[in-house]
Amino acid sequence: MIITRTPFRFTLGGGGTDLPSYYRRFGGLVFSAAIDKYMFISVNRPIIDDLVRVKYSKSESVQSVQDLQHELAKAVLEHTGIENAIEILSMADIPAGTGLGSSSCYVVGLLNALQCLKREIPTQPQLAETACYLEMEVLKKPVGKQDQYVAAVGGLPILEIDKSGKVTLRQAHISYEVMDELNRNTLLFYTGMTRSADDILKHQDSSVKNEDKEVTKSLHRIKDIGYEIIESIESGNLDRFGLLMDEHWENKKRLSAKIANQRIHDIYDLAKANGALGGKVTGAGGGGFFVFYTSNRHSQLRRAMQREGLRELRYRFDTEGSKVLVNLSDSRGRYDNPTPNWAHTPSYTDIGISGTC
Repeated sequence: MIITRTPFRFTLGGGGTDLPSYYRRFGGLVFSAAIDKYMFISVNRPIIDDLVRVKYSKSESVQSVQDLQHELAKAVLEHTGIENAIEILSMADIPAGTGLGSSSCYVVGLLNALQCLKREIPTQPQLAETACYLEMEVLKKPVGKQDQYVAAVGGLPILEIDKSGKVTLRQAHISYEVMDELNRNTLLFYTGMTRSADDILKHQDSSVKNEDKEVTKSLHRIKDIGYEIIESIESGNLDRFGLLMDEHWENKKRLSAKIANQRIHDIYDLAKANGALGGKVTGAGGGGFFVFYTSNRHSQLRRAMQREGLRELRYRFDTEGSKVLVNLSDSRGRYDNPTPNWAHTPSYTDIGISGTC
């Protein structure tokens, strides 16, 4: 048995510019934070039969990988060349559809587990790029490169994406004191609304492809704000970060009418009236979690959100990324082709972070 742990995330700046429709024309930037809420993936090789079992909100037991309904598990298994005799169980601290990157956490965590099962040790950037390839090229999901990288590497990573899709990755230079203050002042609240991000992302994607001037202008400004947020956080000017989040939200709302309904507008206005300098809905929008920054009115903001029926998610930052927690795999080996399949993996910048198997 092998068990992996992969962190969820929320975006600090630049969200939306990691989609191919944007970065292939203008280059992208994303600054994110991994948190200590996780996707756990367990893989096991049954000794009694050769069935493929995948357990999530449903339970599948099929003869071969091709018969699976779970498209993420199916894509990862096909990529790694595992066709049968496998059991996969997933559990998570956060439900799907909440804007914290659950789909990519699943792909990265399962890839990490299966690569470890096959005695292959990719670097964390390799793990991220393979997950990007599977979601973006194989499954044709309308996603960018943020979620896979943050899930793989953890910390507070800054991703600069050139027009070819190559990612230059570095961790933000932040002191422990500033990191603690950022953690203390940045609060997450669950709206109670889940949604699929696909429709929102498809709308943004088509708007950029069709050269919608308002959407493209908003994404340009979101990227510029992202660089300003990096500078403000690395310099310790966190109140400036909070105010920039407010401007980011105003631009994000222009990307799609589905990002914010009246309920979301009302929550945001209430938060600002009770001490939030700025904030935004996580992920593509439409529901999930609100992230707010407040410098000195934490209790007031918490009480206001509680009265509105929102639950707070307490968290700390994760610094490890996707990690193998348990490795009790059968040392005899069962798979005939242990060679990694990187043939169709896009380019990446290897920053020297070793694998965790």
